[in-house]
Amino acid sequence: MLDAYLTALEMVLAPSVLLVIIASAAYGLLVGAIPGLSATMAVALLVPLTFFMPAVPAVAAIVTASSMAIFAGDIPGCLLRIPGTPASAAYVEDSYRMSLKGEPEKALGISLVFSVMGGLFGSAVLMAAAPAIADYALKFGAVEFFWISLLGLSAAVFIGSSSPSKGVLSLLLGLIVAMVGMNNPGAVPRLTFGSTDLMAGISLIPVIVGMFALSEVLRHMISPSGSLEIVQKKIGGIFASMWRLTKQYPWQILRGSTLGTAVGILPGAGADMAAWLSYAMSKRFSKEPEKFGTGHPEGLIEAGASNNSAVSGAWIPALVFGIPGDSITAIAIGVLFMKNMNPGPTIFLNSPENVYALFIVFILANLIMLPLGWALIKISAKILKAPRDLLMPVILVLSILGAYAINNSLFDIWVMLGFGVLAFFMEENDIPLAPAILGLVLGPMIEENFVNSMIMSGGSFVGLVDRPIAGTLALVTGTVILWPIVAGLRSRSQPA
Repeated sequence: MLDAYLTALEMVLAPSVLLVIIASAAYGLLVGAIPGLSATMAVALLVPLTFFMPAVPAVAAIVTASSMAIFAGDIPGCLLRIPGTPASAAYVEDSYRMSLKGEPEKALGISLVFSVMGGLFGSAVLMAAAPAIADYALKFGAVEFFWISLLGLSAAVFIGSSSPSKGVLSLLLGLIVAMVGMNNPGAVPRLTFGSTDLMAGISLIPVIVGMFALSEVLRHMISPSGSLEIVQKKIGGIFASMWRLTKQYPWQILRGSTLGTAVGILPGAGADMAAWLSYAMSKRFSKEPEKFGTGHPEGLIEAGASNNSAVSGAWIPALVFGIPGDSITAIAIGVLFMKNMNPGPTIFLNSPENVYALFIVFILANLIMLPLGWALIKISAKILKAPRDLLMPVILVLSILGAYAINNSLFDIWVMLGFGVLAFFMEENDIPLAPAILGLVLGPMIEENFVNSMIMSGGSFVGLVDRPIAGTLALVTGTVILWPIVAGLRSRSQPA
């Protein structure tokens, strides 16, 4: 293992890789700081560039950009009360009110410093847990992978979605799209309607680019917001009180980092849910809950650490099982397959140096977040004034190029456009996008492993639960599915 880490370190410290990391960091900070442009969209727009990179710099670009964008979303939330990314929405009120009190540097310092702490914590857990889980996962067969994939979908719908019914609708859409083509155990054309373009199925990347990038362009076309106005305020030293706050709230930092990593591991949850849960937990256990929402730093510290640790945690199921922890790792899995780094427990046997290089990139990305984040905060007022009327056409062009570059096919551009329009209407009706992406990613895996399990058991459903690990996973999956249903029925039966 030590030799693999040394090889990985040499790969990461190559000048070309370091240049990619720095450029991706600057790009992620820029996109995250502009309200409405999510970390997922930042990563989706990077995909076309990864075609021309080797495996390590390609994955490094995605890791760095996503980590930076999650932090940078806090800046417009603090100065404008407009979260740059959904992960920043949980604590935007405290951050903004702290700025109104004349302490924008304190709020932004908290966001930067404790995001770095949470990111490093999550990275450490990733480095320790992923290889250990992979060793255990080598014992998994088709039955176990069937249940863990089904658990991923269940968690996305019933845990990661505020409305299970809308989550199920989104999931069914993703599963239907996954059925298109001949990429199924029987190699039978399904839902192709006589089209030769659909025989190979619908590619993941054009769908993701359309749903997360083009939908934002459409939203701006319908409701243009122009340039964002910001009250000019001089931002002083952002590190002045960070050591005092670290000593004052050590348990909050640890609790937020731990919960964020754990939530990140849940498929479909991600940094957004981690931030909301951590903020709620911070308020629940605080000695001063009445101060939350008034510019109090406690919830800001805990949730800020949580959302960045979730970014690292989401890579654990992505690497070990090929199950995306969030929409960012869904994109990353596509890139991993493209670079012949097929996710799953064997990736630690087939490409150990590449995986360890990814771990090192996580550490490096969080460390360089401090100086680059400080620089961004200093010039944030100018960046936030970027006219979106100029920005959106650039995003549209990049989206079209990204969709076309997958297979050099005009059909993929139509796929991107179609799913962009669909995603726009889904979000207008509060239907989450993540379950649809997970359905598209995990649908084929569930079908293939189910068919293989049935073949091995001679068609008996008992074969799905007659092994200890499979039985345990089946129980957990059933609990995740049934618990919200039972809870809902109980709440309805109780008198008002």
